[in-house]
Amino acid sequence: MNNAVLKSDTQDIVVDEVFPHTPETIWKTLTDNELISRWIMVPEGFAPLKGKHFTFQTTPAGAWDGMIRCQVLEVVPNERLVYSWVSGDEGNVGYGSRLETIVTWSLSKVGGGTRIRMVHSGFVMPKNDTAFQNMSEGWKKVVPQIGVIAGDQE
Repeated sequence: MNNAVLKSDTQDIVVDEVFPHTPETIWKTLTDNELISRWIMVPEGFAPLKGKHFTFQTTPAGAWDGMIRCQVLEVVPNERLVYSWVSGDEGNVGYGSRLETIVTWSLSKVGGGTRIRMVHSGFVMPKNDTAFQNMSEGWKKVVPQIGVIAGDQE
């Protein structure tokens, strides 16, 4: 069997922004449950601790209950937060199809603020095409909200 057949085509969503806030303020916005609920969804059970499982609830579809199951994979306070993002159901096509991805938040201090880089990686194409398209647009709206909410904290 040739290697091209075995290799999946994956896509990543990348959003890069610079906000006029300290890394500590951005970190708090990324890791405080009340603040998270203001820029994305209400997290259940989240804590910035490696190995911690948590969930988000969104609109169900077909065989999928709308639950996004996550696990914190890496935590470097004020610098890096990584978690898995698993949702959907194998029986669904389009919205709600099985999704097994990783969300990585990287923060770096820049003149007068913080650069935030969000990479949502591992969308398997074409199976995750609908999720990739929807979430590409969604993350472009969500990430700037982090800066707005961070500004409310200072």
